Amino acid sequence: MNDIVISAMTRADLAEVLEVERAGFIHPWSEAMILAELDKPQARIDLLRLDGHLAGYLCSWFLCGELHILNVVTGLEFRRLGVARRLLENAIERCRCQGLERVLLEVRVSNAAAIGLYESFGFLRDGVRKGYYPDGEDALLMSLSINYVPPCD
Repeated sequence: MNDIVISAMTRADLAEVLEVERAGFIHPWSEAMILAELDKPQARIDLLRLDGHLAGYLCSWFLCGELHILNVVTGLEFRRLGVARRLLENAIERCRCQGLERVLLEVRVSNAAAIGLYESFGFLRDGVRKGYYPDGEDALLMSLSINYVPPCD
């Protein structure tokens, strides 16, 4: 990767985010769902731009020492370039400075690539949510405990 910039999403980024979301999923998040996340104080959507192009994004909530990953999306042409890894590293480091204790997420049981990525960070398989996704697929629950790090300066 060349010029990588990670920044918080704003309403001005909505059209680009929707384009990437719709290209990557059979059941994409709606415009209203994404806008609702922008309005929640505990939520953040981090965008990763590669050479000025939106390569992916990560939507998360940070609440009570826990980071809940809601959505990690990589643009089709940017897959297998480490985009999701960089976004996850960024979110964990940002929250670590605020007292992060644990990271939680759900992932499709069929998404072997994502499960492998999460396990490479040390995430553990905690259980299964039956029929979690709109198409009836189960979700694997995963979590990562974070060692205490003193607050950042």
